[in-house]
Amino acid sequence: MNEQHPSILNKLQIRRVIWPVLIGLGVGGWLMADAWDPEVFRSTNWTTASWLFLLGAIILMLMRDLAYMYRIRLLSDNKLSWKQSFQVILLWEFSSALTPSVIGGSAVALYILTKEGISPGRTTAIVLITAFLDELFYVVMVPVVFLIAGFEKLFTSQGEYLFLDTPLGITSIFLVGYLFIVILIIIIYAAIFFRPDIFNWILVRVFSLKYLKKRKQWAINTGQDIITTSKEMKGKPFSFWLKAFGATVASWTARFWVVNLLILTITQVDDHFLIYARQLIMWVIMLISPTPGGSGIAEYIFGGFLGEFIPTGMAPAMALLWRLISYYSYLIIGAILLPIWVRRVFKNNPIHIPHIHLSHKGNHSSSTNKDQTEQTHKE
Repeated sequence: MNEQHPSILNKLQIRRVIWPVLIGLGVGGWLMADAWDPEVFRSTNWTTASWLFLLGAIILMLMRDLAYMYRIRLLSDNKLSWKQSFQVILLWEFSSALTPSVIGGSAVALYILTKEGISPGRTTAIVLITAFLDELFYVVMVPVVFLIAGFEKLFTSQGEYLFLDTPLGITSIFLVGYLFIVILIIIIYAAIFFRPDIFNWILVRVFSLKYLKKRKQWAINTGQDIITTSKEMKGKPFSFWLKAFGATVASWTARFWVVNLLILTITQVDDHFLIYARQLIMWVIMLISPTPGGSGIAEYIFGGFLGEFIPTGMAPAMALLWRLISYYSYLIIGAILLPIWVRRVFKNNPIHIPHIHLSHKGNHSSSTNKDQTEQTHKE
């Protein structure tokens, strides 16, 4: 594991926080300068209820993380303590915030879970099942919420975005994104719960082709991980999956309803399900964003999707407030938490990477080195 320290932990260097913050604040500042209306801001009446709604939005973010913590403890068969779960989830969110949404923080999550003492097989299972449950929530919830909100009211934004170098409207991007997620769900389900051996065989054969041979070893490792995941998760009782999916629903619902409460801080809202449904569409746009955590893109599309529910001129300010609570907060917490986590998990195995310095006091004798080698082998 030692040789992986730089390659994995360098992805979490504190200096990487600067870019998503600059992009997001830059776009937000530009939107503020373009659409900001001081008169509307001064006329906005912040009441006691406004502060309560703001507090409620913050509580929803805490509930989101608690649901994720519960789920990861469940998937690890409670091998992770609540303290470990807290650090794992927040560092996972931190790594996701530092990478484009389509890439996510799965590689870092695998490493973090391994360093927490979870076996490689169970670690792979946790990350894959987490992805499966998250995508399953989206696939199930989209038709439910759209039926309630009304499909004809959803695609009012006329913006055009590049997807695979092809200009597409909002409706087209959503349909392409939703279809991709459905296909992904089917593949993961078939690979894990149906025939992992066939999936492994197909994967290795595909990457044995002339132009893909360089990645054949990756395909072999991935296929074996899928088989291991299948063994780990098959035979789990229905109650296990009900709890895991329930935690997933609670987490994502809390995340999306943050916006509803933030809008209620400055104005009344009649159609909450429409706001909720619009965010499901926004999520697809952010998913294909090339910027870290959708930074800049999220701030830009906020007004186009949700501006009609917000007093004119206030959408840019609300977008920044939303991102401060739901995105920038993870950058701040992660930057503080990372050195603490590193010191804890490497207390018997000091490392050095940029911006994270760990050292031991005392005599580094040969016996100490031996202990560290044994500890690394165990991990």
